[in-house]
Amino acid sequence: MKTKVFLITPPFTQLNTPYPATAYIKGFLNTKNIQATQADLGIEVILKLFSKDGLQNLFQSNRQQPTTENCKRILALQGEYIKTIDSVIAFLQGKNPTLALQICQEDYLPEASRFAQLEELDWAFGTMGTQDKAKHLATLYLEDISDFIVECVDENFGFSRYAERLGRSANSFDELYEALQKEPTYIDDILISILKERIETIQPELFLISVPFPGNLYSAFRSAQYVKKYHPNIKISMGGGFANTELRSLSDVRVFEFFDYITLDDGELPVELLVEAVCQTEPVEVFFKRTFLLENGKVAYKNNSLKPDYKQSGVGTPDYSDLFLDNYISVIEIVNPMHRMWSDGRWNKLTMAHGCYWGKCTFCDISLDYIKIYEPIAANLLCDRMEEMIAQTGENGFHFVDEAAPPKLMRALALEILRRKLVVTWWTNIRFEKSFSGDLCLLLKASGCIAVSGGLEVASDRLLELIDKGVTVEQVAKVTRNFTEAGIMVHSYLMYGYPTQTVQETVDSLEMVRQLFEVGVLQSGFWHQFAMTAHSPVGMYPEKFGVVKETETIGTFANNDINYVDKTGIDHDKFSFGLKKSLFNFMHGICFEYELQEWFDFKIPKTKIHVDFIANALEEEEDFNIKSTAKIVWLGGKPFVDYFTKSKKGNSWEMMTLTLHDKKESFTIQTNKKEGEWLVQILEKISVSRSKTYTFQEIKSDFETHLEDFELFWYSKPVNTLREFGLLVL
Repeated sequence: MKTKVFLITPPFTQLNTPYPATAYIKGFLNTKNIQATQADLGIEVILKLFSKDGLQNLFQSNRQQPTTENCKRILALQGEYIKTIDSVIAFLQGKNPTLALQICQEDYLPEASRFAQLEELDWAFGTMGTQDKAKHLATLYLEDISDFIVECVDENFGFSRYAERLGRSANSFDELYEALQKEPTYIDDILISILKERIETIQPELFLISVPFPGNLYSAFRSAQYVKKYHPNIKISMGGGFANTELRSLSDVRVFEFFDYITLDDGELPVELLVEAVCQTEPVEVFFKRTFLLENGKVAYKNNSLKPDYKQSGVGTPDYSDLFLDNYISVIEIVNPMHRMWSDGRWNKLTMAHGCYWGKCTFCDISLDYIKIYEPIAANLLCDRMEEMIAQTGENGFHFVDEAAPPKLMRALALEILRRKLVVTWWTNIRFEKSFSGDLCLLLKASGCIAVSGGLEVASDRLLELIDKGVTVEQVAKVTRNFTEAGIMVHSYLMYGYPTQTVQETVDSLEMVRQLFEVGVLQSGFWHQFAMTAHSPVGMYPEKFGVVKETETIGTFANNDINYVDKTGIDHDKFSFGLKKSLFNFMHGICFEYELQEWFDFKIPKTKIHVDFIANALEEEEDFNIKSTAKIVWLGGKPFVDYFTKSKKGNSWEMMTLTLHDKKESFTIQTNKKEGEWLVQILEKISVSRSKTYTFQEIKSDFETHLEDFELFWYSKPVNTLREFGLLVL
């Protein structure tokens, strides 16, 4: 089937890497031989705005004279900004690395108010390399220009959140609709100029707009408005994360002045059916999947196709062609290791499994299909897709965007990566569950895993049970230690203000977090305030959680965030500053000795958590019992063997020395000849490069066909030495 589909991500999401939704859909359309072109209009608008010509136009067209001294300074220095902008953008694109030396001299870039924080951050950036420090300075420079844009040109501007206020909690379409009736803003004009050229070149029949976040919504409607006005023959559809969570009860007909269709949840089948509907040359019955449209002047929801959704094995490999991958810019905004990974470097995005294998957390939208329907992808297919994407993009960094990556699949993927000798760097989101043993973490590290993020949420066992998180604080401490000792960075999502949370629990939660950083098992974290959503258990059954909805009225537009009253009456907002300030310091290894009271300007109770709670939890002995089904894997190479004879009291026997080399050092072990020869052949069998993996029981049985006392041998010094150098029990 030949049709022209044009997919876009509207401004703005990330500057350093494309949001993957359009690449996923284009990859699927490839499997159906449906012609499609995609564009990330966010990065295209940014690059047109932040250029020599762009800044000249910006400073000449500012519609409001600056009122603050900061923006007056920027306007006065406009010549310096215009002179330096192209070289700075090229540097942030990785095309001009030597400029870092000039930027770090701190007399190259014009400086406004964002640079005032430098003195405070000098200690944090003191050990940074030249390239990283220059990236941070260049980021501050861009943020200064952004401040000028917000004050003088377009108050809604933001690098990753354009007019987000209009999309967040918009129960009514009125405010957004009113904004769309006004003259386009300066940023809108840039967007429309790029879109105009693309539409005229591609001449699509179907225009698909993916809206992942509230900050993309306004520009999505602006894009649709332009196409609807000047190309009314093109059908327009919206999908993506915003629609999936916010627009499930859409009823405002005015939305369909801009869009012909809005689809929900997995986009593959709904889009395929839209293509069929748009391409019909003769009137036939049209089928839809999870699609809103206008029918007889009213909003109708159509789900009349009997075709099942595609299995994850059948949706194809994400296709990043058409996207200008070399043009993305890496920035370093704040001193947070995990947030830095979000904004610095190019990442290919993939998913290990559709949905969440746990699917119980009470604050999460677990009633929606994108979380509720769990379907993992086979490790060999994942690796096939990784290899395809490396060949296409030239990048070997992967961010697996799972709700929570399953430990068994992570193990299988790591083994497959190592078997194929792929050189990749990857990170993902997890649950801090006990499956992440020290050996599994070592395997993940060996395969290229550099970081994980996971939800500790409220570091209180009572509240973790209420959340149905399935973990305890002690368990989180042990798992984070395993990752940390393997050399994998750990970021924790933290939550405050969960229903029924007391002030004491907030203070105790902070103390748990303080201890986790103090003992060195967490490297990064971020506090979020609890928000109630309509599709979570808390939102659906608030009475079970001690909260009351402020209103039961369903709006005609976005319906996800719910205003509520917590029966405790606690003002959780007031904890925000102290929690975040303390965490900032803990992340940099300082201020652990401070009393918790020092982070707050109001009275808080003393913590009830023992000062060594986490340290004591980590001292508990591990269970050394090995399951018979555990996989045994050798990460090391083939040993060099030497024989020698050992004598004692007139008796002599043959011995073996096995010399092994890992990337850092060499080591030797000695055994008797029979055990040594068995060990050499079994290490070859269980090598990670082999396609078959052996269980502990199979290893034991093999040993016992030749020798005796397997347990004695397994816990002997030679095997313990091998365990330290890559003999893993998984």
